[in-house]
Amino acid sequence: MLTLRYLVRLIRAFLTRFKGILFLSFALGILSFVILNLLGPTLLSRSTKKIGITGRFRTDNLPDFIINNVSDGLTKLDESGVVEPSLASSWETPDKGKTWFFYLRDDIYWQDGKKVTSETIGYDFSDVEIETPDEKTVIFKLSNAFSPFPTVVSKPTFKKGLLGTGEWRVKNITVAGGYVQELVLTNKEEGKIIYRFYPTEERAKLAYKLGHVDRLINIYDPTPLDSWKSVEIVKESNDNQVVSIFFNVQDKYLSEKSLRQALVYAIDKESFDGERAYGPLSPTSWGYNPQVKTYGYDESRAKELIEELDEEQTKDLEIKLLTTPILLPTAERIAKYWEAIGVKTVLQVSSGVPADYQALLAVFEIPKDPDQYSIWHSTQSSTNISNYQDPRIDKLLEDGRAELTILERSKVYLDFQRYLVEDSPAAFIYHPTSYTVNRK
Repeated sequence: MLTLRYLVRLIRAFLTRFKGILFLSFALGILSFVILNLLGPTLLSRSTKKIGITGRFRTDNLPDFIINNVSDGLTKLDESGVVEPSLASSWETPDKGKTWFFYLRDDIYWQDGKKVTSETIGYDFSDVEIETPDEKTVIFKLSNAFSPFPTVVSKPTFKKGLLGTGEWRVKNITVAGGYVQELVLTNKEEGKIIYRFYPTEERAKLAYKLGHVDRLINIYDPTPLDSWKSVEIVKESNDNQVVSIFFNVQDKYLSEKSLRQALVYAIDKESFDGERAYGPLSPTSWGYNPQVKTYGYDESRAKELIEELDEEQTKDLEIKLLTTPILLPTAERIAKYWEAIGVKTVLQVSSGVPADYQALLAVFEIPKDPDQYSIWHSTQSSTNISNYQDPRIDKLLEDGRAELTILERSKVYLDFQRYLVEDSPAAFIYHPTSYTVNRK
């Protein structure tokens, strides 16, 4: 039978024989504890995030929230669209907007460690001559005066090989058929982000279900994922977009302003899942006019406007409302509102826009600058999808590009919004709500 004295001798002998190993193990344990406490949060944060994006993008039009992490532009914009310095510390125009001088900062470097110089700035604009008289100066010579040009160069610039100046670096990019399929970004502190791109929301949600991505960004319809217990949904209003109905004002019916106004009055714009919109600019823009005609829901007024039209103007009246699959539920509700005032409505779903369309329901991407010359000016046949022609609007758009100060430009765009909304070449309904889907 073992005695207490024997056990004590046995333990003492064990400690004497293996004290070196025991001491080393103890020391390594303490050291490991200290290292994990110091580096653990960093190591854990260096994770791989897999994010799904809906839409087709080429390498030159990736979403802003991605490329703004990879590089910078000569300028940047605040939340209201006011231009601020970025890679350029200052800029000037000696001839009222036709020639622009940008002066680079001294403390900026590409991700390969080389200094950013004027020769390495990678903008490629058509009809713009670029000169670099020295390492710190970039000169842009435009064909015509264009006061919003500093907004244009807020777009991030890249060195060859998609090298930028931002905190995240492009590690790999996969392109098929001209469209980006996957983009991998890396950051020394935060790890890796894998962006995967899908043509439709349904494909993106399927990828989420299969575990190919752990987050979906800018989803308009989160069902059925919003019912999953393992999912966190974040809701956000997109003030830089507006769901709108563009009317083809060359159509025999929709050329009548009263009919267009009736169709706008007939829609209950407060009933949709999104912030009510009143015009073509974001409510956060420095050029926004909050005092335009509101077109509150008024079924009686809509009917009155139609009754005031000549019989010839309403004979066999039928409106074909064209939209995309994602906006079909919205289109169906609008059709009911129009049917309620006696306007027969036929829904059409397509990814393209035929030249002879009547009404188009679409998500309008609001430009960063209040300048909307390409959308509404009568000379812009390829981008003025409403075929809108109005001399007063043309003049305002031209003046907005000629004035250099925000004060003078804002006066122009206040009038532009007031007259455009009154004339109703489009109905601005709501700023859409989007959802971010996160796996818990």
